[in-house]
Amino acid sequence: MTELVLGPMVRYVDHTSASVWAETSGTDVVTVSVGDRTWSARTFAVHGHHYALVELDGLGPGTVSPYTVALGEDDREVVWPPASGDLDLPPSVISTLKPDKPLRLAFGSCRTSVSHDRSGNRSHGVDSMRAYALAMAGLTDTDQQMPWPDMIAFLGDQVYADETSEVMQEFIASRRDIDEPPGQEVKDYEEYAHLYLLAWSDPANRWLLSTLPSMMIFDDHDIRDDWNTSAAWREQMEQTDWWHGRIVAGLASYWVYQHLGNLSPGQRAIDEIWQVVTGHRGDDELDLSDLLDRFADRVDQRPGTYRWSYSRELNGSRLVVVDSRAARVLEHDRRQMLDDGEMRWLDGHLRGDVDHLFIATSLPFLLPAGLQHLEAWSEALAGGAWGPRGQRVGEALRQGVDLEHWGAFQESFHTVAEMVVQVAAGERGRPPRSITFLSGDVHHSYVSEVTGLRRGDRRMLHSRVLQVVCSPIRNPLPHWIRFATGALSYGVAGVVGALAARSTHVPPPPFRWTGIRGPWFDNNLATVEVTDHGLELWWARGDVTDGQHERPQLTTVATVHIGTGVPS
Repeated sequence: MTELVLGPMVRYVDHTSASVWAETSGTDVVTVSVGDRTWSARTFAVHGHHYALVELDGLGPGTVSPYTVALGEDDREVVWPPASGDLDLPPSVISTLKPDKPLRLAFGSCRTSVSHDRSGNRSHGVDSMRAYALAMAGLTDTDQQMPWPDMIAFLGDQVYADETSEVMQEFIASRRDIDEPPGQEVKDYEEYAHLYLLAWSDPANRWLLSTLPSMMIFDDHDIRDDWNTSAAWREQMEQTDWWHGRIVAGLASYWVYQHLGNLSPGQRAIDEIWQVVTGHRGDDELDLSDLLDRFADRVDQRPGTYRWSYSRELNGSRLVVVDSRAARVLEHDRRQMLDDGEMRWLDGHLRGDVDHLFIATSLPFLLPAGLQHLEAWSEALAGGAWGPRGQRVGEALRQGVDLEHWGAFQESFHTVAEMVVQVAAGERGRPPRSITFLSGDVHHSYVSEVTGLRRGDRRMLHSRVLQVVCSPIRNPLPHWIRFATGALSYGVAGVVGALAARSTHVPPPPFRWTGIRGPWFDNNLATVEVTDHGLELWWARGDVTDGQHERPQLTTVATVHIGTGVPS
């Protein structure tokens, strides 16, 4: 009998349609039922694994509908919801968007997959996503009544292919010699599939993903730490005998497990891989293994041939999700966060005529100002500003201290910053009430705000321009690194960064910004809600009480109100 391996996961949802993703143990037909209506899809195969994406249409706007999942073409067997386990979870539902309802979005990044018992919580802290799920399911109390989100955005590092857990290492060791490269890191598609299984199979988290629509974008650890940091980094990786297999497996599995569900029905209809799936005829299962491997190899070598970024219009708000990893230009004489095609696409989506503009990018666009200056300095140094010796030092710093955020791609930073200024100044349509970068990656959370333009720029900003960071969901920094990070980012870097950047003649940023809250280092999941008065933001973590490690309480870490007024 075919079984449900992973999922169901509710992915793209709008006012009248939804997409449900599932992995099964064999070839089958997956059927989703809402009331007396059913929608079905046949599985497709990738390297011995079987998947289906069921597209539901004709749903009522603003409805909340329990659903079931069945396997089988003729004699269907209901496999979801599962038989009651240790947690008495409520039925999974599909919630379509309600017309004119302002957006409420949960978001965060960086989540490792270890056990949810005393041992796992001691080593990695409480999983804030799981605490969120238990509170949403009504199984635990919260310190305040918080409205639950319409959807959730995972902004990178859903899985760690390079920093694997003991359980994952046991799986790897059962397949190959772990003393041979890449050692305890993930090597191929089979290992990526197991990595996702570990990440998404906990009952509480699985229930959350079966109920809360999700969007995703990758960051470096989905592939490997420092992925696409520089041309030198790529050259080092390509000299190994395992990197090609890693990047092909990483991108192929990302398309299956994460990217496919990001797309609307219209966007999927023009996706080159999905067209092969929908164009398949016959009762035999389509095997995408070779096609996906060739595709992944191509888009790694020629990023401009495919787009991982996407955009959503959400009841008066626009959410633009930006690929800040795979679309980079990494040449010794040309370095950009986004290639020309990707930058043109972003330019077309950074427009006004919406109430709120959200730009989701895994890497913070605005780091603390001093650290931003240090990253700009490191790029100039690695680019030869102080000669060959300085170039070697700059590259070593860039890779060793992870100086590879937007500040280390100055040409792209200035280009996007100017787009944002034009939107806020009303040069690209009616200015939004807010323009907010949503990010993760840095393993601490904070809120910063643009306070003014560069001297001599007389334009007026009519939008509040913000950087909001939530990281990690579950992967806290050791306490001594927290102290060092705080001291560097918010202390030493302030003076040193500005002086260093000036010494290499780095152009000044197009605007000034300052931190208004943070940093805090808890495992947490954030939520942003559009209100009549602006934005409400809150971060929440899981706390263990009375030794109940598997039933953590959801506790508020911080709340921030962003009004509609623009700072003078």
